[in-house]
Amino acid sequence: MDAPRRNAIIAFGSNLGDRAATIKQAANEVADLGGTVLLKLSPLYESAAVKPEGVDLDAPEYLNAVALINTDLPPEALLTELNGIEQDHGRERHERWGDRTLDLDIIWMDGVQMETEHLTIPHPRAFERSFVVVPWHDVQPTAVVEPHGAISALAEQLSHELHRYEVSS
Repeated sequence: MDAPRRNAIIAFGSNLGDRAATIKQAANEVADLGGTVLLKLSPLYESAAVKPEGVDLDAPEYLNAVALINTDLPPEALLTELNGIEQDHGRERHERWGDRTLDLDIIWMDGVQMETEHLTIPHPRAFERSFVVVPWHDVQPTAVVEPHGAISALAEQLSHELHRYEVSS
């Protein structure tokens, strides 16, 4: 029996190196995963680094984007693939919420609610983060995720916390 195809939201973040190029290349690598189609990639947004103790204005700013994908990969297999892409881009895990070349998170997956040691879907903090909600609204403006509600309302509440990043040519 074939695995079910599901839409999913993947968040991209980078605050080290050539952030825009890293996110663009990582999006292409996600699109190249077996059984996966990249349906839409949001514009890039820039935001301050958030650490466990709050906003860190001394840390390099993040670029963020969100991709809407369709995949037949089960959640755990998708996470394994995303972790491999992070590692290929030099991701090192030394501290929680530390600076990074690339961060990829599964934020939401259609019809999936799960919590394991390594993966919680929907992502537990995504709905309070402007750098997830605003670009998510760009790729899936009619999304409603209970119990959080409409992405459009969440994006409107949080849009003042970040700005669209214009890539200079």
